[in-house]
Amino acid sequence: MANHWEEVQKKLDSIREKQLFRETRNYQGIDFCSNDYMGMATNPSMLEFFQTKKNIYPFGSTAARLVRGNSNSMDQFESEFAHFVEGEAALLVSTGFTANFGLLDSIAAPDCYLFTDRLNHASILDGIRISGAQKKYYHHLDMNHLQSLLEKADLEDPNHKKKRIVVTETLFSMDGDSPDLKTLLALKRKFGFVLVLDEAHAFGIYGVHGKGLVFRDLTLSEIQSIDYRVYTLGKSLGLEGGIIVTKKIGRDHLVNVMRSFIFSTAPLPMISEFASYSLKLLSSMDKERDELLKIADTLKNSLKTNGFIITASTSHIVPLLLETEKEALFYAANLQEKGLDVRAIRPPTVPSPRLRISLNAKLKLSDIQVLVETLVQVREMWNSL
Repeated sequence: MANHWEEVQKKLDSIREKQLFRETRNYQGIDFCSNDYMGMATNPSMLEFFQTKKNIYPFGSTAARLVRGNSNSMDQFESEFAHFVEGEAALLVSTGFTANFGLLDSIAAPDCYLFTDRLNHASILDGIRISGAQKKYYHHLDMNHLQSLLEKADLEDPNHKKKRIVVTETLFSMDGDSPDLKTLLALKRKFGFVLVLDEAHAFGIYGVHGKGLVFRDLTLSEIQSIDYRVYTLGKSLGLEGGIIVTKKIGRDHLVNVMRSFIFSTAPLPMISEFASYSLKLLSSMDKERDELLKIADTLKNSLKTNGFIITASTSHIVPLLLETEKEALFYAANLQEKGLDVRAIRPPTVPSPRLRISLNAKLKLSDIQVLVETLVQVREMWNSL
């Protein structure tokens, strides 16, 4: 009979041999890796607000939202957030992962087609898997390939007995690039699919008042035709949690069938209190958003000038591509020793090893200069081995 712990040890040995072993580490040095894009997690105004709310009770939500875990602040934040992004209704859940996973499991089923960008986040892919839907992968950002798959589905199912769902991130967290949303909406009008957009990494940085990429690239009527939009509180809002924006009937449906909502303890009451305040701060940070995107352009141009290979990033997320896992770990370790917190990202999280350089509004141009100079030094160290 197989010994469980022997199996575990063999698996860990294999992971180590492939330079893919992971472990939890505390952060230190200048932040070039977190998702705190607008610096809200350490914003002094947030701390001041906390002092006014520190006597909130209870500390924990005590139960799922359908039992005793709901609060007025949760209802209020949902209403404020839906209004902010021009949606009918919103549903607050414990994490962004829960939002994607539970949403897709709730709206998909084995008798529907679900079209997904090949590089979508694990929370999306796991939601598709658990739903049992007939998944159709399209090439990353390739709207022509998506269209061909939709046309093939119409040939297989000309009477549209099977529902079609298309899901994509609007900003891919490991590549820093985005789909052509105009073309995607044109395909929606032509083929009549349900559209799910994940704005997790775009919200707070793009669009008027940081409302997201859809507000930069689409008209209001196009935005309101999107069936579901998923956001996270754990990035530009500096907190934790997820929120799904949809029609009121869509929210009612999720409240009644979304298992990861129904059977999960509600978020802490303090989270929704903070979220309302953070949303107000975020909407007024146009100057910080402009500066963030400027330093992102500076970094990308400087990396290319110095001979580094990066993805076709159009954002504040700048992945620097490397040849091997060992090289990525070497770069990350040496950067961290020099006070620059950059992390190596390796398969299976991404197809190829890289440094994911994630910029935030607290950084200055001088920080970017130091980063590039240090990268050049580390490259020389690596090449001399």
